[in-house]
Amino acid sequence: MKVPMLDLSEQYQRLRAEMLTVLDEVMSSSRFILGDHVKKLETDVAAYSNVKHGIGCGNGSDAIHIALQAAGVGPGDEVITTPFTFFATGGAIVRAGAKPVFVDIDPVTFNIDPAKIEEAITEKTKAILPVHLYGQMADMDPIVEIAKKHGLFIIEDAAQAIGAKYKGKNVGELGTAATYSFFPTKNLGAYGDGGMIVTNDDEIAEKCRVIRVHGSKPKYYHHVLGYNSRLDEMQAAILNVKFPHLNEWSELRRERASTYTHLLNEMLGDVVVTPVEVEGHYHVFHQYTIRVPKRDELQAFLKENGVATMVYYPLPLHLQPVFQELGYKEGDLPEAEKAAKEAVSLPMFPELKVEQQQYVVEKIAEFYKK
Repeated sequence: MKVPMLDLSEQYQRLRAEMLTVLDEVMSSSRFILGDHVKKLETDVAAYSNVKHGIGCGNGSDAIHIALQAAGVGPGDEVITTPFTFFATGGAIVRAGAKPVFVDIDPVTFNIDPAKIEEAITEKTKAILPVHLYGQMADMDPIVEIAKKHGLFIIEDAAQAIGAKYKGKNVGELGTAATYSFFPTKNLGAYGDGGMIVTNDDEIAEKCRVIRVHGSKPKYYHHVLGYNSRLDEMQAAILNVKFPHLNEWSELRRERASTYTHLLNEMLGDVVVTPVEVEGHYHVFHQYTIRVPKRDELQAFLKENGVATMVYYPLPLHLQPVFQELGYKEGDLPEAEKAAKEAVSLPMFPELKVEQQQYVVEKIAEFYKK
């Protein structure tokens, strides 16, 4: 049996007629930049996040960068974040001119450990950038408390967590702003790049809108250095077709996660550490990530047997060659380093079949029985 990491074909066939209709509308309108489809998506995603503003931009990486710049983060500033995340998180901080300061993770959730944040704060600290990894929000109450105490901005990297909740609150409600990615593999994915910033802060929202169009307001008058980072009208049209299905897809992901957990616990006991949905959280399972011994060997065995897996992420940011000048060394952030050696993500998408999941788990069990 072949089990892909992600298969978008069934989803597309279900939505194909509607997709073709809206794309024809865009082509016929000849309005391709910041048109009505972008405005609708911005309004709907902001409402979904229970905030006032949505600002569409070119991709999730730019969304973080623009949000940081809008919050006034720049040269000489420090931003506290996690080392266990996609490169865009740390890269956006450096692109904004600031220095990333990495804090170790909670081994249960893979998210930044709030208990380690305060000791990393200096007089140069300007913001905290928590990442809601794999679809579960970070522990935000203590992060918000620390930020208020020290007068810091919070920019939530929610690239993997649209629809996630924390104690009844949505992504974007607890920080200064939050950022989404609409990369095709995301829970709400475009057919190309796309991203969005959501915020309740009127001033931050206006700055984000200006920065994404070369920093101009009005057109051709530039008061800040901005970028060309606008959400494409065609991608917005595609996302508007998909968006009404997001809650259904989140529930299907949660069902698939529950099935995996049941099968893994039944067949392998404590050999595999399965994901934990922390009390008070609503996990949307962008990834279903387990911890295992002999991870690389398991991954090779599964590949031989037709099962795709991914390692998110094999080298923490503090050990990346591009960040070597920051002075981190192996052993500095042990939980992130341990996770990088043990974590592996299994196939996860709403259309995943139970028999496919059974096959995946049977093959994992077969590997460890050897």
